[in-house]
Amino acid sequence: MVAWLISLPVMAEVFTYIDAQGNRVFTDQPGTRNAKRVPLATSNRMSANPSGAGPMTAAKNQAKPLFHYDMLRVLVPDPDATIRSTTGELIVSVTSEPGLQQGHRYRLLLDGQPTAEPGPSPVFALSNIDRGSHQLSVEILDEQGRTVERTANQPFHMQRISLAQKRQVKPCVLTDYGQRPECPLKDKPEEESSFWR
Repeated sequence: MVAWLISLPVMAEVFTYIDAQGNRVFTDQPGTRNAKRVPLATSNRMSANPSGAGPMTAAKNQAKPLFHYDMLRVLVPDPDATIRSTTGELIVSVTSEPGLQQGHRYRLLLDGQPTAEPGPSPVFALSNIDRGSHQLSVEILDEQGRTVERTANQPFHMQRISLAQKRQVKPCVLTDYGQRPECPLKDKPEEESSFWR
């Protein structure tokens, strides 16, 4: 019976009465056996394609399309570059064409992980990068945090000079004798006298 009520046109009136067997009956005929009108709530149904409402509703539901950048790339370091740094420091510079749009931000990824919060600066200072090969990529995010553009991973190689390598380049000096194990005091050369005889 409820399904029958739902399927009625919006403007139709519904009446009810009790039949001879004691059953409640619903009808759209008002003159039947002391039938009483049933108050109906206003329907919230609408046709599947009301004129003029379809395109407007679709336009409201669609999100603003993503902006397209013609070019986004890492300028520094060069692809497959070898970086030599004792402390593992690296300056990364990126560029985009056209320039960064209002509300958009750059985010640098090192080995797939963000290095810092997204921001408008195209220059990133990294430190304490481990020895070995790594991957850099950069993303541009819009106001909603959606990724608008992203570069492919670009490899680079970090060479951090070890203490042993530094000592090979610069062997023992007078101040190192007695301080470094490879420079024992017994091997310390004689200091030259600075006085004239």
